[in-house]
Amino acid sequence: MSHSNWRIAFSIYTQPRVLSMVFLGFSAGLPFLLVFSTLSAWLRDEGVANSVIGFFSWVGTTYSIKVLWAPIIDRLPLPFLTRFLGKRRSWMLLAQIGIIFGLFVLSETNVHQQLQTCALIAIWIAFCSATQDIVIDAYRIEAVAIKYQGAMAATYVLGYRLALLLASAGAFYLAEYFSWAIAYKTMALAMLTGVFATFCLQEPHHKIIQNEAIKTIGSLQNNHLQLFFSNLVSTIFNPFTEFFRRNGTMGWLILLLIGLYKMSDITMGVMANPFYLDLGFNKKEIAEISKIFGFFMTITGAALGGLLVAKYGILRPLLLGAIMVAGTNLLFAVLAVSEPNLLLLAGVISADNLSGGLAGSVFIAYLSSLTSSAYTATQYALFSSLMTLPAQLIGGFSGIIVDTYGYLTFFIYAASVGLPAVILVLLLIRQHKII
Repeated sequence: MSHSNWRIAFSIYTQPRVLSMVFLGFSAGLPFLLVFSTLSAWLRDEGVANSVIGFFSWVGTTYSIKVLWAPIIDRLPLPFLTRFLGKRRSWMLLAQIGIIFGLFVLSETNVHQQLQTCALIAIWIAFCSATQDIVIDAYRIEAVAIKYQGAMAATYVLGYRLALLLASAGAFYLAEYFSWAIAYKTMALAMLTGVFATFCLQEPHHKIIQNEAIKTIGSLQNNHLQLFFSNLVSTIFNPFTEFFRRNGTMGWLILLLIGLYKMSDITMGVMANPFYLDLGFNKKEIAEISKIFGFFMTITGAALGGLLVAKYGILRPLLLGAIMVAGTNLLFAVLAVSEPNLLLLAGVISADNLSGGLAGSVFIAYLSSLTSSAYTATQYALFSSLMTLPAQLIGGFSGIIVDTYGYLTFFIYAASVGLPAVILVLLLIRQHKII
């Protein structure tokens, strides 16, 4: 490719709406860890039992069931706000305000005396965050033409990863030198980045899709009833039926793989930060090794996953990712029976983040390949919900396993729950006759 062609290719990243996804990605990524692994570290640092911390991971199931209220957000205008900001930006702003409010309230909560309140606030933050995810995904799809979608996704991921770094390493540094309350207040202020972006964006054009379901209920005389059933069919049933029309009975195998692929990764992630603290590492060491160094290894793994998909297709790298994620959990088992050593910790975390980044990018490519252009947003929301829900539910018992059997047994268990995903990918490879 000539230099001029390279310049043309890279110029796509100078488009204002493409660049805006860095800020929206940041706004989407920031709350996630604050109600997941960072919150787990705060609770453990305050002496909360591992079994209770494990149950707190169920807060993450809110992200897994966001498809339940996505149709409401997609169709319902907000009084006053929609008139001035439009359908997408009004919901975006409302969700961001909800996240900021929740983080401030959580920072003022005493985790010892108000543990139940802490859990309810975390659920509220997760609900608002999942709502924001729905709107940002819809905005990304509607804002630009298809040829820009790859660049939109790339800049979104960059912003999301930067937010994860701030919500993990940044929060750990603030907690180490000040307090967890100060850390969460600072994160609440950082959410203003998303609010600023929301006001600066232009509302995208909303396409009106003609629905064939109208024909099937055309005999209905009441226009309101006709519209209701039409929307009900198009929103709920058509994405499912279209998916199974394309994939047949293999659709059930694919859905099972989606539900199990991240099982090993999420199960281990629930207890990662409590494990580091229980080994005797302080918050500063965890931030420097697990968060900052791990961040760059994740980016490296994601880039490697993209290259492997381009060269070998999706299924074989998907198999490699499943094996690597399960295998690196066994490295944590080695760490659990070794003397605390920063170099060993760095090596294990590097391998874990490299495999997680590779598996994550390949899995996103796989999910994207499954969607139909007619139902991209709805089907992707369904897939992403199914992707995390089973793992989140099982992950809630992680603390009980640690308290009952110890970390060594837990990490062996976390590796073993990744084996079904390996088997399912092998079945898909055999079905597609890939050598």
